[in-house]
Amino acid sequence: MPTLLHLDSSAVVDGSVSREVTAAYRAAWLAANPGGTVVYRDLAVEPIPHLDGHGVIGAFLPAEARTAEQQAAVALREEVMVELEAADAVLIGAPMYNFTIPSTLKAWLDHVILMGRTAGETPSAKGTPVTVVASRGGSYAPGAPREEYEFVITYLEKLLTGMLGLEVDFIVPEFTLAASVPAMADFVGRSAESRAEALDLAARRGKEIGAGVAV
Repeated sequence: MPTLLHLDSSAVVDGSVSREVTAAYRAAWLAANPGGTVVYRDLAVEPIPHLDGHGVIGAFLPAEARTAEQQAAVALREEVMVELEAADAVLIGAPMYNFTIPSTLKAWLDHVILMGRTAGETPSAKGTPVTVVASRGGSYAPGAPREEYEFVITYLEKLLTGMLGLEVDFIVPEFTLAASVPAMADFVGRSAESRAEALDLAARRGKEIGAGVAV
């Protein structure tokens, strides 16, 4: 049966827009694949440790030459790489924190990216469809005053497409802080519209991808 790899990384568990939108995608994907499997990682609630020297060096050593620490670090890298490689579709919640992705998501990426396997000339998960929900408190769209501070889509697009060979689409809910920041009161309406558009797009995208991998 088809498998969806679902990652959330918002530090906010209740009231997170990125989590709400990924949930809409997941529900639509499961509706198209009632017997499908979802592999879920909540990177905020159960974070993956940051990649250290044991994981970097150990990955390029033969198993018999690794220390115990290297073996443990490589085992974690193997676990997350296999999850990516086995997935028929990937869903990532990536809210903007300080103009870029949460460090918990960066840690997952550092473990997953391995030259000569998941990255390089023949990436092992090449062609897998990936949907990224890139929510943000304001707007960093082309023409916005802070357009030049957008380092979520620009970073993930180059990394996921250029290094891992994945087929990436973005859903971008904007102005998520408008209702809670008085200075952004003028954008409350746009926030609601953007959220509704994101939820609709997530449901349609989940159904589309789900139907594409249904067996």
